[in-house]
Amino acid sequence: MYVTAEHLRDHVIRPTLKYLGSWSPATEAFLLNAAKQELLRVPSALIADHGAVSEAVARAMAQGACQVAPVHATVAVTGIAGPGGGSVDKPVGTVWMAWCIQGVTEARGFCFPGDRQQVRQATVDEALRGLLTRLPHA
Repeated sequence: MYVTAEHLRDHVIRPTLKYLGSWSPATEAFLLNAAKQELLRVPSALIADHGAVSEAVARAMAQGACQVAPVHATVAVTGIAGPGGGSVDKPVGTVWMAWCIQGVTEARGFCFPGDRQQVRQATVDEALRGLLTRLPHA
C-alpha cells in the first residue's frame, strides 16, 4: 500500500494510479499548506524557511505520510505547474519530489519545461519512475 502527498493545485499522481488499477481507498492525497502541517506533520517553520516548493518540504511530506499511514512507500510532490505562480528563484515547472520507502527518504528537484499539462505529466512520469526504481524488487 502507498500514499501520495501532492501539492500541485490538482492531484496528478493519484488519478493515474487509479486509472492503472493501483489505487485503493486507503490512498490519500494532501494539497494545502495547512494539510501539510496538520496531516503530514510538516512544521510551519520549515515551509516559512524554505517555501512550500522545496526539497525540505518534499522530504517532510514523504516522511510525514509514512508516519501517519500504515504504508511502506510514499511519494510526495510539491511544485509550480503554472501558468502563474513562478518566481526568479522558483520558475514555473519547478517541482520537488521525495520518496520514502521503508523509512529511507530520497528527494530530487526538477525544472520541467512546457505548459501546465506538460509539467503535470512530467511530474507523474518522474514520480512513478522514481517510486518503481526505489521499491524493493520481489
